Amino acid sequence: MKLKICGMKYPENILEVGALLPDYMGFIFYEKSARYFTGTIPELIKTIKKTGVFVHESIENIIIKIKEHNLQAVQLHGDESVEYCEELKNKINKEIEIIKVFSVGDNFDFEVLKPFENVCDYFLFDTKGKLPGGNGTTFDWKILKNYKSDKPFFLSGGIGIEEIAAIKNLKLPVYAIDVNSRFEIEPGLKNKNLLTNFKRKLEIVNL
Repeated sequence: MKLKICGMKYPENILEVGALLPDYMGFIFYEKSARYFTGTIPELIKTIKKTGVFVHESIENIIIKIKEHNLQAVQLHGDESVEYCEELKNKINKEIEIIKVFSVGDNFDFEVLKPFENVCDYFLFDTKGKLPGGNGTTFDWKILKNYKSDKPFFLSGGIGIEEIAAIKNLKLPVYAIDVNSRFEIEPGLKNKNLLTNFKRKLEIVNL
């Protein structure tokens, strides 16, 4: 399982966390978020995929951010349609990954994923809550047993160190774990020590 650390905001902290070599780092380009990113992303090691997180954003603005920050992945956290995803896919470099987020509640219908299979690279399942993301709570992962697709997915929503073993035991195609609020000192400022411990435990589980 790969690691994505999302909601990065402060340049010094970005470099600190970047030294841990996560597979993805997420930058939120949504003005209503407490982790809204402005400014310039500092130079990161090339193995880290810089991921822009967008909510109900125009395709034109996404393309601008991709070029401005040299993003390697785009995470769509709103109610973007299949047609929207297809248009975006056709307008950006084919090497840029598209991650489509779905907020999962007790009655989530996995059939809604089928039309998105060919227009995104990964799904991301997050907890359904008041905010588009960063709610800090997990959802009942048992519902993922209803996931029939072969497409690997990101798992998000209030994940901390204690959840690693449970995620592994799901025996599902979890491509990456996406962490955020459980590792924060304040919104956008990550605790490097906690993340270091998390990454070590994840590496052990991956052996």
